[in-house]
Amino acid sequence: MTSVFELNAHEYNRKLAEALKKVPEFEEPEWVKFVKSGPAKERPIDEEDFWYKRAASILRQIYKKNVVGVSRLRTKYGGKIHRGMKPEEFRRAGGKIIRTILQQSDKAGFTEIAKVIKGVKGKKPGRQLTQKGKEFLEGMK
Repeated sequence: MTSVFELNAHEYNRKLAEALKKVPEFEEPEWVKFVKSGPAKERPIDEEDFWYKRAASILRQIYKKNVVGVSRLRTKYGGKIHRGMKPEEFRRAGGKIIRTILQQSDKAGFTEIAKVIKGVKGKKPGRQLTQKGKEFLEGMK
């Protein structure tokens, strides 16, 4: 049995996105066609199956890092904003798309809000995979 890490990330995410299309909880909202994925982007998303590809990528990130929150994912999917003659600056990605995908994966039973983690007080530390989610991700090989 091979690990998720031994596979090519691009190929794995493509297979996982195809599998997520069959899960009824993962449904692309209507507003996705009209929004940008972050301030560093100049045009709305026109990629086919963007929603499922991003969902697959987010689930793989949670698998890799064990516990991940929206803030850390916004930083990961951010980019450099063009400012004319001034130097480029990094901007974090929008959080609505990430939050909605995490809510859908919670509803599907793939993730859950992590309870208490040592060193983090009074905050929700992020999402972690459930056993069902781990089995689903490991079954994509």
